[in-house]
Amino acid sequence: MKLPRNARILRGQLDAAPYASVFFLLLNFIVMASLVYTPGVQVPLNLPVADGLPGTDRPTVAVAVESNGQLYFQNQRVTETEFTNRLSQLARKSSEMPTLVVQADKDVRLETLIRLRMLARAVGVQQMVEATLPRPFSSTTSP
Repeated sequence: MKLPRNARILRGQLDAAPYASVFFLLLNFIVMASLVYTPGVQVPLNLPVADGLPGTDRPTVAVAVESNGQLYFQNQRVTETEFTNRLSQLARKSSEMPTLVVQADKDVRLETLIRLRMLARAVGVQQMVEATLPRPFSSTTSP
């Protein structure tokens, strides 16, 4: 039995319904993704900008400090006593004392940073590094 070979691929009129349904399905996914609640506290930190600062090759633990002196450790708002307790627990669990990375706002007072350094030193942290942002690329290069 011979079948007729008169079927022509992509010769008919293009149907827009499948394309429209896929477009609206993708639009629905994008809208729903923007409505998802992200838990946590958003801290508006303005880190200082600097270039060429050394890093560390040791394990690190980060703490964020707002301009009003509020501490954030392990993505939670903590008091100074809670910070020292959690940091000492981390120090006991690890074989090597971690480096404390301080993500301090530009407007943090020096006495707040010194108090934080003294709290970390009392727990046994030997090295403390301040986090900075790299400089943005400039359009001109200097010689």
